[in-house]
Amino acid sequence: MGSHDQQWQERLFIDGTFRRPASGGTIGVRDKASGEIFALAGLATEADVDAAAATATAAQRAWSERTYAERAGLLRNVAAALGDRAASFRELIMRETGCIAGKADYEISAATSELTEAAGLASRAVGEVLPSGHAGRFSLSERIPVGLVGVITPWNFPLVLGMRVIAPALALGNAVLLKPSPETPASGGLAIAELFAAAGAPPGIFQVLPGDVEVGQRLVTHPDVSMVHFTGSTHVGRQIAREAGGLLKKVSLELGGNNALIVLDDADIEQATMIGAWSGFHYQGQTCITAGRHIVARGLADAYVEGLAKRADAITVGNTVTENVGLGPMINEHQQARAQQLLDEAVAAGARIVAGGSSEGPFFRPTVVVGVSRQTRLWNEEIFAPIAPVLVVDSEEEALAVANDTPYGLVNSVLTGDPYRGIRFARGLRAGMVHVNDATPQDEALAPFGGMGQSGLGGRSGGDANIEEFTERRWLTVTPGPAHYPY
Repeated sequence: MGSHDQQWQERLFIDGTFRRPASGGTIGVRDKASGEIFALAGLATEADVDAAAATATAAQRAWSERTYAERAGLLRNVAAALGDRAASFRELIMRETGCIAGKADYEISAATSELTEAAGLASRAVGEVLPSGHAGRFSLSERIPVGLVGVITPWNFPLVLGMRVIAPALALGNAVLLKPSPETPASGGLAIAELFAAAGAPPGIFQVLPGDVEVGQRLVTHPDVSMVHFTGSTHVGRQIAREAGGLLKKVSLELGGNNALIVLDDADIEQATMIGAWSGFHYQGQTCITAGRHIVARGLADAYVEGLAKRADAITVGNTVTENVGLGPMINEHQQARAQQLLDEAVAAGARIVAGGSSEGPFFRPTVVVGVSRQTRLWNEEIFAPIAPVLVVDSEEEALAVANDTPYGLVNSVLTGDPYRGIRFARGLRAGMVHVNDATPQDEALAPFGGMGQSGLGGRSGGDANIEEFTERRWLTVTPGPAHYPY
């Protein structure tokens, strides 16, 4: 993967240098298809978090005083460095996440967009002059950085989901401590650190601490960390919210989803099955924006199931690095076993598999299942596997009620031959993102990404929404002469 990768072997990234952990040893970087450990990353401890936070606190103050042009320039330099290393990043993402080349290329392109769009934020965190009820007083509202941001990222899109937070946080004058997932310590962390080092980032403003639960816990509770941004499961998000809430610390949570793809009775069936297959199976179904519930009007149900099953059967599955396939391995044995358990429970409750349903080694066949009980975990929980449960409904009103019958609220899609009908339907959906006549997996650097209910705390990433996330409002007044008070 290139000689430049060697500088992060067995190391962390603290205060602008790659260094060995205080006492934490190493963590393997694993090829998900073959199981091979092809590199070693450093494994941070609480002591490493403390050391990183100490240097980041001082570095952040100096960084926030840099001009917006200097902060924007760094992010553009990082984008250029990513372009120079695109080939090695592509291979690294494919091996470390088990994805196809197209998904890796998407991550690189999207991460580049996050960097270039965030560069524009550096000059947009503006305040406003306020009227004052005191004669002669100058009153204004200004935006100031949150300070030190602790970031905990997932394994499924490690580069872009990291950069989505890192880039705007730095653009707005913060410093970042990043803990990538143990499944992707390189593409989600240490290889990103290489980009910032190559771009000439000031020491301390961005640091990478691969680690386990202990490191994440310390990031959340460290007194110098002003804000925690977590992307991952709702279960872990609840734990972080409890910890951060007890400390009255700002927290931003981008959590799971049990997303619905709704096919109304006037939808184009070929388009619907294509969109359904992509929404349900892309990257082995291992994304928060996968469609885990397919809600289909009765008049189209048979054709939809037949078409979706044909598409599922046609998808090739195998080693994405050595073979030209459509889907790769599941991220780990635990995730694969859980998916099989959810499927088995649904079948025991009366569901019927019409495509897939089997796995070989780490490879899970794309699966279509009908007759799923709405009381099963397969219907009610986030699946995170290439399984498409289909439920038939008799009316538009029933479709809306079923789609909204979930504690989650991340993303939904509605398919219809009448876009205006789609808009009306979309406005009844309780979700942070809704797409009409398109797939559930959508993301743009300028769009506000986030969910409702158990899919997040209501914060958004993307575009100017990042200003609200990574800055605080401060009221500042200036009185030109001596103030007079009774005592």
